[in-house]
Order: sequence, then structure tokens, then C-alpha cells
Amino acid sequence: MMRDRMAIKFLFGLFAITSVLMACAQSDEKKDEPVVKDYRKNLDSLQVAYFASGCFWCVEEVFESVNGVEEVISGYSGGKEKNPTYEQVGAGVTGHAESVKIYYDSSVVNFQTLVDVFFNSHDPTTKDQQGPDKGRQYRSIAFYQNEDEKEIIESTIKSLLKNDIFPKITTEVTAFTIFYPAEDYHQDYVKLHPNQAYVKAVSIPRLNEFKEKMPEVLKP
Repeated sequence: MMRDRMAIKFLFGLFAITSVLMACAQSDEKKDEPVVKDYRKNLDSLQVAYFASGCFWCVEEVFESVNGVEEVISGYSGGKEKNPTYEQVGAGVTGHAESVKIYYDSSVVNFQTLVDVFFNSHDPTTKDQQGPDKGRQYRSIAFYQNEDEKEIIESTIKSLLKNDIFPKITTEVTAFTIFYPAEDYHQDYVKLHPNQAYVKAVSIPRLNEFKEKMPEVLKP
């Protein structure tokens, strides 16, 4: 009987640890903590781009490392629900994906380079999944705001397939409609919580893998 109880306790403990490692936004942070993003700084002169490629903690940190990118905001896009919450998006009832809004200086980095960063920082072959995170909220989406951006994305996909970089690409090429910033406690999460289990196991390795692929685009 004692052995059975110990075995049950062990299995529950293992399940709890695995759940922490496998979930993008399992956060101990309270939702009423202070704002970490400085939305007041002047970003009006910058261009904006939107992408989704799995956990927004990871994606935000990748694009923050790119020279010419001035700000990245985690949020939700691609669905129809107005003002979605993280819980709603995570439940898969909104159609939104975890996404990022990127403010960038086009005199330093262009949209083509951002698209290259996008494809070099995630696996676009796994439908509705990125690493350990599964569900429509983690799908791969390249949003376009005009025909030029659409052409760049589609041409890049054709080139990647032609050159056998990927056997297939499941990325959605979608016209941008609206973006909702995520709750404050999600912003700059990797920087603020470098020792969090998921960050250590998934976010930082993903960032480092990207840096090895495209060292030429990194901030000095």
C-alpha cells in the first residue's frame, strides 16, 4: 500500500513538472502586476509587421534580437473574437493565434529580412503546433498588409520549397485585420523570467538556434 501511494505521488509530480515544461504561458505572475512595456515611447515613424509562430514569449524574444527592430509586443491576431483574453485564446474558442507586433526601422531592416527571420526561427512544417505547444493558437501565420508584403511572403515560400529547405510549409498567408496586445504579464517574458522552466527548456534554446542561423542580422 505504501509503495502504491509513493508511486501515485511520483506520477502526479512528474505530470506537474511536464505540464510546466510543455505549456507556453504557464505563468506564476499575477495579472495585476505593473505594465512592463513602455507604450508611451514614440514609435510613429516606424514600420509595423505581424507574425505568429508558436509561443509569443519565444517569438517576441527572437525578433527583439534583430537589428533595426525597436519594439515587439506579444498579442493575439488571426481570429474574430474582440478583445480576447489569454484564457479564451488558450481554450481555442477565438480563432486567434499567439502573435507579435513588430515595430522596425525600414532603413535598417526590411520586410524581406523579417520574413527570413520568421522562417529561420520556427518549424513551418508542423500544422497547429510549434515544439511542445499544440493547438490552433500556436499555428504559423505570416500576415500581410499590402500586395507587396504578400508577394514577398509567397515568393519566399516558393523559394524555400524549391530549394528543399522544407519538405512542406503549412504557414498561413493571411491579410492582417486586427491585433490585440496580450496581458501585461506576458510582455518581455523571457527577459524578465530567464529561470522559468519553459523559458529555460524551450524559449532560450529556440533563440540560440536562431542566432546561429542568422548572426548577420543580430543587434551589435
